[in-house]
Amino acid sequence: MIHRRTRSHFASPRNQSGMSLLEIIIVIVLIGAVLTLVGSRVLGGADRGKANIAKSQVQTMAGKIENYQLDTGKLPAKLDDLVTQPGGSSGWLGPYAKPAELNDPWGNALEYRAPGEGQPFDLISLGKDGKVGGSSYDADIKYE
Repeated sequence: MIHRRTRSHFASPRNQSGMSLLEIIIVIVLIGAVLTLVGSRVLGGADRGKANIAKSQVQTMAGKIENYQLDTGKLPAKLDDLVTQPGGSSGWLGPYAKPAELNDPWGNALEYRAPGEGQPFDLISLGKDGKVGGSSYDADIKYE
């Protein structure tokens, strides 16, 4: 049996083609779109996580206010009373909270009012924007 060798054909430089400018632009646009989608998911996840932490924090802080009330027989005048003993309060067994716990995950101070509207006290995180009202991550988170 006779084997013939065939020449391997290499494309001449004239026949070789790279990517055209249009193809490069399309690839860059597609990469940008994917990065935008991934970035929005990651950053949106951070805000969603902070909103969940704020909900838990408001509930936890309400429990600390109630512990203060059980020990002293009255509600705190302000949230700082949970950190340092106010003058003239007997039965204080604190500190009930750390100073950092008086701020929500976005760094805004929790709002506290005693008496509250229809309940002994109101405790509110004003959300990401730090303003009353809002929607989505800017919405107020209230103790119910």
